Amino acid sequence: MTEHLGFGAMLACLLDHRDLGAQELADRAGVNADEVRAVLAGGSPGEELLRRLGPALGFHAVDLFILARLEVPEDMAPLDATAATSVRSTVTNAARLPAAGRHELLQLVRSLPQEERCSHFAPKPPMPLAGGPGAWIIRMLQYRNLNWSGMAMTLALVTPTYLSAATYGVIGSGRKELTPRLVTDSAALLGIDARELAALTGVVLSEMPPPQSPEAADAAALLWEMRRLSAEQARHVSDLTHAKRRESHDAHLLEVPGPDTC
Repeated sequence: MTEHLGFGAMLACLLDHRDLGAQELADRAGVNADEVRAVLAGGSPGEELLRRLGPALGFHAVDLFILARLEVPEDMAPLDATAATSVRSTVTNAARLPAAGRHELLQLVRSLPQEERCSHFAPKPPMPLAGGPGAWIIRMLQYRNLNWSGMAMTLALVTPTYLSAATYGVIGSGRKELTPRLVTDSAALLGIDARELAALTGVVLSEMPPPQSPEAADAAALLWEMRRLSAEQARHVSDLTHAKRRESHDAHLLEVPGPDTC
């Protein structure tokens, strides 16, 4: 298992990749540069600092909390863990839609009203206990409201990674090492630069990652936006997506030329 670098070392890695200094990052985040330097020197980041560093680095702040091995604040968690099945079906059906259909669906999800949180977010299966890089990636995916089955189906559909649902549990427990392929494909679904995720997890990439597919990019955006939906809202979106997929499939069949009868 790869030893945890410490959040300061991870932040230094990101700054090096971005060619940023502590002062410039602090200015972007609207914080005192001494706070950034203290973390780079090995200090533990506070909640407010992580919240501000996320947008400044182009990261979702929830992912920084996971990398720092800190408890994710409740307001950053998906609204409803019971929406996971509908999230999975929506994203996998959406990946089969044309680009215009995927973008229309994303706008619909963004337009839905925010409902109040009714329960504590508890992903199922329970989050892995391991502290290694495999657990970080699995936790990030869980905080997109994907369970192991959702991870398996979604990654298999929009990336070349094809693993069983149980394998994601093994990865999260630290009993299976991350591969370059899984890191780059997970990065696409998480909306994170693959080279940066590889550096943060200590995985060496032997070649430049290929550009992510439009389907993977749209899946990442849809997963993120669906975090704020209740189970009922997600179910409505899932039903609508399934109907759109059927319409798209039927339209495609109508366009297929029949046998030449001349």
